[in-house]
Amino acid sequence: MIEILKEFGPNFLWSDGYRWSGLSVTLWLLVTSAVIGLCAAIPLALIRTYGSQWLALPIRLYTLVFRGTPLFVQLLIIYSGLASLSLIRESSSLWWFFRDGMHCVILALALNTCAYTVEILAGVLRTTPRGEIEAALALGMSRSQLFVLVLIPSMLRRALPAYSNEVIFVLHATAIAFTATVPDILKIATDVNAATFKTFQAYGIAALLYMLLACALVGVFRLAERRLLAYQRLN
Repeated sequence: MIEILKEFGPNFLWSDGYRWSGLSVTLWLLVTSAVIGLCAAIPLALIRTYGSQWLALPIRLYTLVFRGTPLFVQLLIIYSGLASLSLIRESSSLWWFFRDGMHCVILALALNTCAYTVEILAGVLRTTPRGEIEAALALGMSRSQLFVLVLIPSMLRRALPAYSNEVIFVLHATAIAFTATVPDILKIATDVNAATFKTFQAYGIAALLYMLLACALVGVFRLAERRLLAYQRLN
């Protein structure tokens, strides 16, 4: 394993024969898809919880589809299926997007994590203490102020424990990127294995890197929970 790190360490960690290292690609996939998914999930969760039935129905169907089908199948549909449609190929902007494996992986990850995050946030919204809402209304807040100043901050704080697990799942899910020829950690490990035939060492390094990233994420979320949920320990 030490020999592989000496010879192929740059590909795994900091620079590579590709454009980025495997670690930086994995982090880019994780951060980009998680941020896009969270930003999209916040308004969808609000509509799902407080919107009309007709507005909430498409969101329920969306979460049902993306939570009910494997992420790998979703990636294949986006990366291979959509790219085979003449509508996509005849549009220069759409073809520019869907012919790039990185774009397709980020889109698949973002749509998938958004579906799960919507359910997490909607569940948290349904348990919002009635006193918080009544206090905001008593202060004369408008509906938009209630959402922006009270409901969304409270929702995000209380969703932290469950959302931290979702981010870990997204990290693990980035491993599917190698099927779209994206040089993430697993793709580098596969290439190293093909070059050296040292399967245990190559994939062992990949597993170690994923574990270290997961531990770092757990630590970050635990610190955030201690700070943002400290009021719960006082009750």
